[in-house]
Amino acid sequence: MSSLEIRAFFDRATKTITYLAWDSATREGAVIDPVLDFDSASGEVDTRSADEVLRAAESEGLRLAWSLETHAHADHLSGAPYIKAKTGAKIGIGEHIRDVQKIFRPIFNATDLNPDGSDFDKLFADGERLPLGDLEIEVLHTPGHTPADVSYRIGDAVFVGDTLFMPDYGTARADFPGGDARQLYRSIRRLLSLPPQTRLFMCHDYKAPGRETYAWQTTVEAQRQHNVHISDGVSEADFVAMREARDAGLSAPALLTPSIQVNIRAGRFPPAEANGVRYLLVPVKVRGPSAAEAVGPRR
Repeated sequence: MSSLEIRAFFDRATKTITYLAWDSATREGAVIDPVLDFDSASGEVDTRSADEVLRAAESEGLRLAWSLETHAHADHLSGAPYIKAKTGAKIGIGEHIRDVQKIFRPIFNATDLNPDGSDFDKLFADGERLPLGDLEIEVLHTPGHTPADVSYRIGDAVFVGDTLFMPDYGTARADFPGGDARQLYRSIRRLLSLPPQTRLFMCHDYKAPGRETYAWQTTVEAQRQHNVHISDGVSEADFVAMREARDAGLSAPALLTPSIQVNIRAGRFPPAEANGVRYLLVPVKVRGPSAAEAVGPRR
């Protein structure tokens, strides 16, 4: 008899949770939001987090069919290409990744990138269903944090990406290019219209003040009753006002610049330059004439 098994892997450096989900009957599995370890100071890449997931899959005798992204992350680099190289798992993401690619391609002068999503093996439409052994994954388009966010529903479990956090921490920011607080509200209400005991699995946890341990699993019912931003009774207008005011005071994620460049390419790094080295760009923002003089004239 088929049943869903889930194992979580917490990356302390980025506060990201990667999930290994599988059908216990057929042993077919999927990895959701895999992490590639990256040290921005040295530029060094390491695969220890992804290797931990792969060792667990091997110990369970799993065949990995999918490496699924909930969105193009701005806070960690994707380990999906490594998972694919080791297992053949196809890399999937929501079809609106093309919108995100179109936004960021000119910002990073990513001329190697075709903004058609072709770096990914599969682009999912809202409501699309794909097999996981004898189980089924349903794709739910849940935009707002970014235009491309999706959640993956398998039976009574939903992997919500950055759309929601634990009830005592609230909701995701909506101020990235293409983000929209109104869309986020509607996406969350869509998730919270699922049956009350539906299990919700977060992509991040930052420990709300007063909580001593990290946590990443909750329920629709708990979110509706206790989410500090969007529990039942919070109107769309009130949520948008709160979210926009809160976002205005947030700093950029530490790995924003490298993460976006890599993740819009499905985890692929930019092509190597003539010297054989791959580079991640840092766009320089010039504010005022004095700063322009410091940067120097344009060529």
